Amino acid sequence: MGKLVSTIFVTLDGVYQAPGGREEDSRGGFEHGGWVFPYDDEDFGRFISGVFDRAGAFLLGRRTYDIFSSYWPKVTDPEDPVASRLNSLPKYVASTTLTDPDWAGTTVIDGDLAKEVTALKERTDGELQIHGSGALVHSLLGTGVLDTLHLLTFPVVLGTGHRLFPEGTTPTAFRNTGGSVTSKGVSIQSYDLAGKPEYGTFGLPEDA
Repeated sequence: MGKLVSTIFVTLDGVYQAPGGREEDSRGGFEHGGWVFPYDDEDFGRFISGVFDRAGAFLLGRRTYDIFSSYWPKVTDPEDPVASRLNSLPKYVASTTLTDPDWAGTTVIDGDLAKEVTALKERTDGELQIHGSGALVHSLLGTGVLDTLHLLTFPVVLGTGHRLFPEGTTPTAFRNTGGSVTSKGVSIQSYDLAGKPEYGTFGLPEDA
């Protein structure tokens, strides 16, 4: 069975909204779109290419799907490691409103999300990957279907925007499996989900 792997970009204050462009996602009057652009370098590109090399299929939220489908089909270079896989591999969109997707290889899933995604993992050769789609990632926490989270934290604070882990997020523990920092200061950390958080108390020494 394949793994469900999420790769997502966040700011230091946890914002994931509109990383890739000024007009990408202006919900709530968001004016900071494109905040990833200044931090692009060889380290960042190498990591992203490696992620896409492991892809077997993609699972996207509706908003990310709309952004991707308006851009990536126009990138036709067969050597592009991102476009070549996004355009050729199966794509699944979690949506109750999308009925007629026009990006080749797209299937809409609108039933029980955990059950549908488990079935997709079972028939995917390679990783079933989520890119962006913060609301989808948030909704999958606590279902037991998400295996790995690649969290790329950029050295910028925006102060507004949709956050990956807002109030009410399912309490979740993670186990770090590796990480690095790019030449421009992006912290790339990989985590496997590890169930529920554990708690304890720091007591005073017995002879205090």
